[in-house]
Amino acid sequence: MAEQRKRVLLQGNEAIVEGAIVAGCRFFAGYPITPASEISELMSVRLPEIGGTFIQMEDEIASIGAVIGASLAGAKSMTATSGPGFSLMQENIGYACMTEVPCVIVDVMRGGPSTGMPTMPSQGDVMQARWGTHGDHPVIVLAPSSVMECFEIIIKAFNFSEKYRVPVIVLSDGFVAHTREIVELPTRDEIEVIERMRPSMPPEWYIPYKDDSMGVPPMAEFGSGYRYHVTGLAHDERGFPTSRPDEINTLMSRLFRKITQGFHEIQITRSYLMEDAEVGVIAFGSVARAGKRAVMEAREHGVKAGMLQLITLFPFPRKTVEETLMKWRAVLVPELNIGQISREVKRVNPGNCKVDKYNRIDGLMITPGEILSRLTRL
Repeated sequence: MAEQRKRVLLQGNEAIVEGAIVAGCRFFAGYPITPASEISELMSVRLPEIGGTFIQMEDEIASIGAVIGASLAGAKSMTATSGPGFSLMQENIGYACMTEVPCVIVDVMRGGPSTGMPTMPSQGDVMQARWGTHGDHPVIVLAPSSVMECFEIIIKAFNFSEKYRVPVIVLSDGFVAHTREIVELPTRDEIEVIERMRPSMPPEWYIPYKDDSMGVPPMAEFGSGYRYHVTGLAHDERGFPTSRPDEINTLMSRLFRKITQGFHEIQITRSYLMEDAEVGVIAFGSVARAGKRAVMEAREHGVKAGMLQLITLFPFPRKTVEETLMKWRAVLVPELNIGQISREVKRVNPGNCKVDKYNRIDGLMITPGEILSRLTRL
């Protein structure tokens, strides 16, 4: 008998756990922190049930270190945290970028800086997700806005991480994490799950960081008979440290090229009522929910409004945003921060569209009414 879809009541954090397990996650290391703690709590129950491993580490630095180690040993691995813990992880996230270790990091954003507002949502970690670790590096950052998207996007995160050998950051927030909704989960047959490419050549022929047209070398797991050097230093194609400019340039260019070649599938956006829109909203995460409602109400008031929801924040979907701004005469970018994505929108604006912003940093949500009020003035 064919598997049937299931309708279940889930919290956003719970949907992340269920999606991660479907994607093949079998290792989780983390440290409890509001408002992400439910992910660790549920993983501690669910992973042992399916033969996976859960470890509560002593802190977030150790957590991301354990995740990288488990991935090198062949396990799909993830951790979950909030702003202060995310800050502690940054050096090891850079290590995962340089060593091309697949892993998924969920950051359920809360008010900051420092301890900030532990129980109040925010979207203040956007630029930290892009530039938190030092040096030039490629990164993929995804942002869900609903419980169903939490389930779908964590699967995307694992698929992108394994396919492109990069750490992928999922930026949730306190509103999305603690919202409960009835969702219809797809069957396993309806879900695409991507596995990392493993070497097919004998161990003695294996070159761990060899360049090719795809830019993503096959990854041997520790203990499988393939021996290679892993270092955060700039390295040659065999993984050994190098100071040769030509080898360093080849390495860094490949790290970026493998992501740019995947723009067509990595850069995800969703459109609402865009066909004849003259003004609009560009939003992400929980604010996109309010934006969608505001656009619908604006239509009822005779305003031709539309909305572009950014699911991929980085690599920033420049082409789609540019094309949208060329069609609109004005756009509102509402965010639960002082204005981080609005800077990106202004940066790629061809020049004809007025870009306005609306920000809250007090721990309260941006409501559809607040967005509507500004839309009608645009």
